[in-house]
Amino acid sequence: METNKDIIKIEKLRKTYIMGTERIDALKSITLDIKSNEYVALMGPSGSGKSTLMNLLGCLDTPSEGDYLLNGTNVSTLQDGQLAEIRNKEIGFVFQTFNLLPRLSSLENVALPLVYAGIGKSERLKIAREKLTLVGLGDRVTHKPNELSGGQRQRVAIARALVNNPSIILADEPTGNLDTKTSIEIMEIFEEIHKSGNTVILVTHEPDIAEHAHRIIRLRDGLVETDERNQNIISAFDPNHRYIDN
Repeated sequence: METNKDIIKIEKLRKTYIMGTERIDALKSITLDIKSNEYVALMGPSGSGKSTLMNLLGCLDTPSEGDYLLNGTNVSTLQDGQLAEIRNKEIGFVFQTFNLLPRLSSLENVALPLVYAGIGKSERLKIAREKLTLVGLGDRVTHKPNELSGGQRQRVAIARALVNNPSIILADEPTGNLDTKTSIEIMEIFEEIHKSGNTVILVTHEPDIAEHAHRIIRLRDGLVETDERNQNIISAFDPNHRYIDN
């Protein structure tokens, strides 16, 4: 994929909710660009608008005003069916709660997006196995979610996010349910995903997790408060699992 190209271009994006007689401006006017192969963290306190922005970036919702161009397509005006198609092709989601189907094996969970993409069974299982091997779970393909640790479940979720070779990996609090050691291991996987050429957008309220990203955007009251390059990128840790800089 071409680098230094704007993969996301947002212009004066607003999102307003009407709750009875109350008007809530969740996003007031957001303008920003994210380039291909950037590693970005979105931060902000509760009510800052980061979850609303994540939903818009993930094509899970549409803005009240403004434009959102994803890979050159203005998705801000698309209908639900078109948004679903864009989501399946362009965006790989990783959630705090993993969102795995309990009755399916790791392999079947990872292969599921390929069913909607119309890929034949043997091919989708082959691709799913490759992605599970990539995240270190090549020996857990037949295990169901309740037979895996929290860290292993998140690895399955990451493999599933990668299976369609999406333009963007969008991770919402991906270490929120994990202990410190496992969190570090998961963040190492995201670092490898970024190094392989993917665009990674991480939504987190944890400063130590955000420090893995190369760019940190902080939201407050529905506006971008700061947008800065990260000068202290974390990419290694010592045997006692204390974060250290590269």
